[in-house]
Amino acid sequence: MQAEALQELGQRFSHAILARQPTADDIPTLWVRPTALVDMLQALKAEGYAMLYDLTVIDERERARRPAAAPESDFTAVYHLLSFERNDDIRLKVPLPGAAPVLPSVTSLWANANWYEREAWDMFGVDFEGHPGLRRILMPPTWEGHPLRKDHYARATEVEPYRLPEEKEAAEQEALRFDPAAWGMERQSADADFIFLNLGPNHPSTHGVFRIVLQLDGERIVDAVPDIGYHHRGAEKMGERQTWHTYIPYTDRIDYLGGVMNNLPYVMAVEKLAGIVVPERVRVIRIMLCELFRIASHLVFYGTFAQDLGALSPVFYMFTDRERVFDIVEAICGGRMHPSWFRIGGVAQDLPQGWDRLVRDFVAYLPPRLDEYQRLVLDNAIVKDRTRDIGAYGPAEAIEWGVTGPNLRATGYDWDFRKRRPYGGYDQFDFEIPLGSHGDCYDRCLVRAEELRQSLRIVRQCLENMPEGPYKADHPLTTPPRKEKTLQDIETLIAHFIGVSWGPAIPAGEAFVGVEATKGSNGYYLISDGGTQPYRVRIRTPSFPHLQMIPFLCRGLFIADLIAILGSIDFVMADVDR
Repeated sequence: MQAEALQELGQRFSHAILARQPTADDIPTLWVRPTALVDMLQALKAEGYAMLYDLTVIDERERARRPAAAPESDFTAVYHLLSFERNDDIRLKVPLPGAAPVLPSVTSLWANANWYEREAWDMFGVDFEGHPGLRRILMPPTWEGHPLRKDHYARATEVEPYRLPEEKEAAEQEALRFDPAAWGMERQSADADFIFLNLGPNHPSTHGVFRIVLQLDGERIVDAVPDIGYHHRGAEKMGERQTWHTYIPYTDRIDYLGGVMNNLPYVMAVEKLAGIVVPERVRVIRIMLCELFRIASHLVFYGTFAQDLGALSPVFYMFTDRERVFDIVEAICGGRMHPSWFRIGGVAQDLPQGWDRLVRDFVAYLPPRLDEYQRLVLDNAIVKDRTRDIGAYGPAEAIEWGVTGPNLRATGYDWDFRKRRPYGGYDQFDFEIPLGSHGDCYDRCLVRAEELRQSLRIVRQCLENMPEGPYKADHPLTTPPRKEKTLQDIETLIAHFIGVSWGPAIPAGEAFVGVEATKGSNGYYLISDGGTQPYRVRIRTPSFPHLQMIPFLCRGLFIADLIAILGSIDFVMADVDR
């Protein structure tokens, strides 16, 4: 945040600001009184902090090394705001005492606050007064407790074995009974009755275990209610029980089409906490692998989007090309979809002999194929008729709903974190940012199709300009150290043993790192208490706010239009539910 803007905010709300907290990520972090929260957020939004980028909670009750400036609290609500105008962020933290914390809802300020507040209530038990429908969102309606609280068990072995007596089964079945009024649906007139259709939770066009309850007038959609949580695995809870290193494979499974792209924001956030600077070769290797996975993910989108619209041939061609990407990934990393190859301070091992030949062949092979896909899909008259002016929105609406990535750029809004906030070395690369103009289903596909070409352009530059040097930082908190060093001195061998056995102890602090992932902005907000495990792991995924927008996009359209909209969003349910 610009210094003058922060100073002005401090003067205007001097009575409400409790403290300013320094953080490892240098994002201005202000502790504010709950009574002034809504007014401060409203003022910040008016000052250009237009996006509620994330909203989460921290259970502070077991934290040993809280920041010196932090006021006493049992729980802390964290609001992360993003300003595109200022290219800046601000974080507001609200101390919440007691076992049943309460805050005012901010759904009147941001549409996407609805799901974030529901998640905070579901996971932590924070009540938001004025919320239009505060109910479970990721957990089943019969779940007892709030799973991300520190006193909630992390493993099934910590509780009695699961049993399902008849009375419990009957109660569970009753809880599944659909009540339209409880879901916020209303009759259209006194003499009209509800007509419902369940799309999912198992349906090819939902691209995962995901349910949408549709209220229909004939085939026209009157209302839609997305129902998520079927894929929830407690990824954030697992992050708080694993060591810093052993959690890396879990990150691959968030956007499971993004591979090592998921590793990147996590390891970069840990590196920021630990003060680790990676070698130049590591930066270029990471970018090359990330862009290869962007290509693989976009090929899945491209083919399945066409398949959703009834064009069956493209998906077979594109999945074949995706296998070529995985051949390169396997040759370099040893794994294909989930190689878990990035490490804190570097990568798992150096590039193998012959990697350059594989990459050179691929960047020469794919461009003519993309030309063919342009003719097959984007130039197809039926595809154009099915997708143009369907599910359209503008930049202001996208920002209001927390939309990032290609879905934001499809509106013509020129924002890509690789360009606007270059991270990991992207400022050294020459590439363009494809933009749409209408923000409809067609443009969302068009942007991704052009991004395939730009990713190839980046990969080619990595191939031609790969620097020499080590593949891991020379830092005691990057484990394991290079093998040749462990064979030369006992101190390095001991550090290796401790690092592998218990993992590194990361200095206490907080840091957030976000990247331009395959489906939008993906980021990790990590809190260290100075130990070998994270105290809090918050995963901000792009698909979560994107799905919340579905009712806004599809009201008044037909069921077939909803299928096109779902395909154009390009979501992964593991990215939504975590």
